[in-house]
Amino acid sequence: MEHFAERNIIAAIARQQARTAADLVRGIGDDCAVVRKAGGLVDLWTTDALVEGVHFDLAWHPPELLGRKAASVNISDIGAMGGRPRFALLALGLPAACPKEFLDKMVAGFLDVLAEHDMVLVGGDTVYAGERLLLSITVCGEMAEKQVCYRSAARPGDLVWVSGCLGNAACGLELCRQGWQGQEEYALLCRAHLDPQPQVRLGRMLAESGLIHAMMDISDGLATDLAHICQGSGVGAEIMAEEVPLAGELQKAAAALQLSTMQLALQGGEDYQLVFTSPAQNSGPLRNLSQEAGVDIACVGRIVAGAQVMLRQDGEWRDISFQGYEHRF
Repeated sequence: MEHFAERNIIAAIARQQARTAADLVRGIGDDCAVVRKAGGLVDLWTTDALVEGVHFDLAWHPPELLGRKAASVNISDIGAMGGRPRFALLALGLPAACPKEFLDKMVAGFLDVLAEHDMVLVGGDTVYAGERLLLSITVCGEMAEKQVCYRSAARPGDLVWVSGCLGNAACGLELCRQGWQGQEEYALLCRAHLDPQPQVRLGRMLAESGLIHAMMDISDGLATDLAHICQGSGVGAEIMAEEVPLAGELQKAAAALQLSTMQLALQGGEDYQLVFTSPAQNSGPLRNLSQEAGVDIACVGRIVAGAQVMLRQDGEWRDISFQGYEHRF
């Protein structure tokens, strides 16, 4: 049977969708759709779904944290464009055996994250979903049209930056699979998987600063998400392995699990950090901005002419384009 990659299915749908609208600024192909409204503002629309057994495992994912993660992964898309999240819709596909206590805790976690971002749940739906729990979330954000950060604006000569440390969530997932989530030394990594923190404040500050060209969040691993920026911008990228930020806890856990730290960082996904590009002369102001935001950033490479994401490791170059996580159907 022929299998299809997620990005190819999205591209095929985009080709079929030929209609547009006067107030549609950006449709399929970025972290959010962008719709123009009055006063120089735009609405940002994003949607995502989480399916039991694919995106989460209830054997180790507590309901409160599942609700938090469902909200956070969608809010992250708004932050990746530089926007302010405002409203959410929540659709629940519930299995027959779904205790009320579980549902109450999951919804409470979801609403807690919305409150942290001054958001409001404005509607949704509930349906019977057979044997698996399904959560589908739509989030609407808002920002100034002139400040929206797209994937498609990277330019040769830009430096490539990332926020935070990479690979923590992927390592946390494997720790949970091994039943090690209760060990204090791995708490940071397991939390990164169970309760990710979207970088909304940093995203807004970067967008408002005018210091950057392109930006998106890291949901499928740097290898894939940077490849999306390169594809959208018609450029290539070079990444230096030694510059990729790795937490000390990650290096210790990866050794215990006998996993590659670089593979976790570049291909693991679900970090919900930001990857963005900026002219080299903006490096100083960017570091000052990151200090103000309280979020570390690291320069991991540069944008070049071409079409591939190349990694330099141990003196050798290899193509890592789209080698992160990807659904296949």
